[in-house]
Amino acid sequence: MSITELLSEFGHEYFLGYLTTLQLTFFSFLGAFIIGTIVTVMRVSPIKPLRSFGNFYVQVFRNIPGAALLILLVYALPYLSLVFSYYTCVLIATTLIPSAFLSEHLISGINTIDKGQIEAARSLGLTFSKIVSKILIPQALRSTVLHMTNLLVATMLTTALASQVPLNPLDLTGLVAHINTHATGGITAFVISAFLYCLTAVLIGQAGNKIDKKVRVLR
Repeated sequence: MSITELLSEFGHEYFLGYLTTLQLTFFSFLGAFIIGTIVTVMRVSPIKPLRSFGNFYVQVFRNIPGAALLILLVYALPYLSLVFSYYTCVLIATTLIPSAFLSEHLISGINTIDKGQIEAARSLGLTFSKIVSKILIPQALRSTVLHMTNLLVATMLTTALASQVPLNPLDLTGLVAHINTHATGGITAFVISAFLYCLTAVLIGQAGNKIDKKVRVLR
């Protein structure tokens, strides 16, 4: 099948698949940002049990393969009477893993902050929560825009895990398997999906570069 023939027959499915991939990417990264920020706060907390849990969380989800985590969510949790939809399982897997890497990026950003700022904040009587919310996290985010951009692209690619479960509508990767099962899409079906992934990654990268130039912390 040529690209024209594929698009004429499966164009609508590609559109829905692209929207599904974007939707998964958005919610996964949003969840990863929230969880990763919370874990980062725990890792810099003066309370040792919180620091230990935060570091344990990062070590676990930074080193577990996405496919293995998805298998656990889909097939193991039902034995514990926890049954989630396929979409929810994919969303959890594509959120937990990036959240660990996001926490690592934030820690790297925090390590670039001059300790004098923290000591000055303490001398002014600022609480730990104020120091974190007003000094640490804002500056860490400004220092790690490019890292976050790369993580967003990686999160989008991780959503290809959705192809391992029967979603409706399918994501871009799952759609390729569907096309080659019901028609002779061949390598052309992969090319279209790959082009959409690459195009989105380039747009994300360009946006990240522009944001980085505006908010970068010059030291």
